[in-house]
Amino acid sequence: MASIVAVVKGERGLEPVYRALDLIPYREALKGWDTVLVKVNLITSHTYETGITTDPIVVEAILNRVMDLGKRAVVVETEGGITSPDKAVVETGMMEVIDRLGAEYIHMGRLKEKVKLTVEKPRAIKSFKVAKIATESAIISAATMKTLHHTTITMGLKNMFGMLTTKHKFRFHAKGTNEVVHDVCSTLPPTLTVIDGFYGKEGRGPWKGNAVKMDAIIASTDPVAADATGARVIGIEPETIKHVMWLHEGGFGEVHDIEVVGDGIEAVHRVWDRGL
Repeated sequence: MASIVAVVKGERGLEPVYRALDLIPYREALKGWDTVLVKVNLITSHTYETGITTDPIVVEAILNRVMDLGKRAVVVETEGGITSPDKAVVETGMMEVIDRLGAEYIHMGRLKEKVKLTVEKPRAIKSFKVAKIATESAIISAATMKTLHHTTITMGLKNMFGMLTTKHKFRFHAKGTNEVVHDVCSTLPPTLTVIDGFYGKEGRGPWKGNAVKMDAIIASTDPVAADATGARVIGIEPETIKHVMWLHEGGFGEVHDIEVVGDGIEAVHRVWDRGL
């Protein structure tokens, strides 16, 4: 059975996100969970129009849908960028949304309760630590749409690298970022992926490059299919992306057997300058 991926074209706002979510079985995916973590990308305090951090309006739409289901909704992040997430969540406007909706924000690195997860078929790391709440909750990867020289893209799967609670993540990068992303996502896959493409960022990354107004939202309960589709939207064949293909080959999602619903890839397609 093909994996369903919604690709919606629309100007920045709540409605394109609602439409994308309503095109996929997100209710069924979240059904068995009381708590839903929304993993955002807050590596800096750069605001949404730079394409670097997750747009607060995308998170607002996700939180509304989650809270409408009567679930506890928690926006989460860890250290790993050039700015503390505690600072970035305020300066990007994310905290205003969280407070207004009555949701929660948690810096997972500061939680005392952590668990060590064992990777079954590791490519780089045999185990890693995450906040205990991550193993007891559904996880929505609310990712930005960006290119990155060493992983080709950084979307829903690469965003899960930030579930690691280790403050200094360079030692994981040294083991191979594609490899670590595989190990994290094969052990703790997101329940749902929403790729924020209102603005993306082309170039070598993570901060070098140009903002691109894409007016696109991609959503799926298959994290591999979401990223494969996101790659195709910006003119990259997913077969060239190591972590995407490794996870596909490991049975964690589809690359080819995908049913795109909504407006389709061509509606938002644009070949990015990756700065190669």
